[in-house]
Formats: sequence, structure tokens, C-alpha cells
Amino acid sequence: METIVTITDKAKERIEQIMQQENYDSSYFVRVAVDSGGCSGLSYKLDFDNQEKAGDQFCEDKGIKIGLDLKSFLYLAGTELDYSDGLTGKGFEFHNPNASRTCACGESFSV
Repeated sequence: METIVTITDKAKERIEQIMQQENYDSSYFVRVAVDSGGCSGLSYKLDFDNQEKAGDQFCEDKGIKIGLDLKSFLYLAGTELDYSDGLTGKGFEFHNPNASRTCACGESFSV
């Protein structure tokens, strides 16, 4: 399985915590997607899912299975998913080499 999206150790730890808290079994994976919207035109979406959809692309990093729809795959190839719990904010962060511009909050981007 090719690694399309990578995750940091902090992101892996947080994903595992959430999966345990929500009692998700091994059939669940992290769905990473891109939707229209946000300050810069495109926004990130992160969720847990256990249903594969037609056209889904999958990769695995650090034992975490990640699913992307075909449109999102085109925008997110090479992206790193991180988790921050510092003073400047708490949550998942996307480090996307395909983004030409991001908004100040980091939740939307454009290419």
C-alpha cells in the first residue's frame, strides 16, 4: 500500500486515543477529505469511517489506515497529518505541499 498521506507520532497517538474512547474496532479507518469552502476555497475534513466507497484510495502509515476519495487524493498526495496540543491551539494540522495558500487558521487552502 503506497503512503499518500503520512502521520506524525503525535497524530497517531491522538487517533488511537479517539478510536479507543469511541470504541471503534479495527474495521474503522481515518477518512481524510477535501471539501469546497473555507477562507481559501478548499477545506480539510477528517473523520472515522468503516465503509469503503467506490473510488476510494487507501494508504497506511504507522499502523493507521487512511482512506481518501479520488478528488481528495489529487489534492492531498504528500500531505503530513500532525496533531498539536500547544498554547497556540489544539487539534489536527495538515502540512500540504500542494497548497499554494492557506488561511490563518490553517483549516482551508488553495492550490
